Amino acid sequence: MHPILLKLGPFTIYSYGVMVAIGFAVSTFLIYRRAARFDISQDKVIDLAILILVSGIIGARLLYVLINRSFYLANPLDIIKLSKGGLVWYGGFAAALFAVIIYLKNNALDFWEVTDLIAPYIALAQGLGRIGCYLNGCCYGINGFPVQLCASASLFIIFIILLVVQAKRHFVGEIFLGYCILYSLKRFVIEFFRGDNPKILSVFTLSQITSVIIFIAALALFIYKASAWKKRLSNSK
Repeated sequence: MHPILLKLGPFTIYSYGVMVAIGFAVSTFLIYRRAARFDISQDKVIDLAILILVSGIIGARLLYVLINRSFYLANPLDIIKLSKGGLVWYGGFAAALFAVIIYLKNNALDFWEVTDLIAPYIALAQGLGRIGCYLNGCCYGINGFPVQLCASASLFIIFIILLVVQAKRHFVGEIFLGYCILYSLKRFVIEFFRGDNPKILSVFTLSQITSVIIFIAALALFIYKASAWKKRLSNSK
C-alpha cells in the first residue's frame, strides 16, 4: 500500500485523492472533446462535470457515513476527512443522477443524449479511482485478494465496450442503460470478494441488493427501448 504519495512540510498528497482527480480530469477532457457529436455544448459539459463531482462525492460520503453511523456518531469530525477514502459508489450515483436530472431539465437538455455521452467515461473514471483504492488500502478483498485491481480492470473493459457501442449507437439510452447493466452485474459479482462490506441480507451486501434492483430496472428499460427502436425500423421499411 502507498496511501501517501508525497509530503511537503504540513501538506500531504494522498494517492486516493490523486487517482480520483486524475480520473475526473481525464474523463472530463474526453467528454469535452466528444460532446459535439451529441450536439451538446462543451460549456455545458464543464458545468455538468463539476456538478457530478460535487454531488457525487457528497452522496457517496453521506451513504458511507450512514452505513458506519455508530463510528461517526462517536467521531463526528471524521465525517469530513476524505483523504483515506470512505465513499459508497451507489450513494454518489444516486445523488449525482438527481442533480443531473434537475440541471438538464433547467437547461432544456435531453437526459438520454447526455447520459449516453458520459456513460463510458464514468466507467473510466471509476477504473482509475479503484487504483487509488488499491494504493490506499481501502475497499480491500478477502484473504489478501486484490479486489480493487480486479474491479479496475473490469471497469476499463466496460469503458471499452461502451465506447465501441457508442460509435454505432442504435437508440437513445442504449449506452447509459448498458453501463447500468454491466456495472451492476460487475458490482454484484465483485462484492463476494470484498472484505470490508458487511452482509445485511444472508450473504448479500447493501451494494449487491442495490445492484440487483438497478440491473432489473435497467435491463427492462433497455429491452423496452430496443423493442421500440426495432419496431420503428420495421415500420420505416
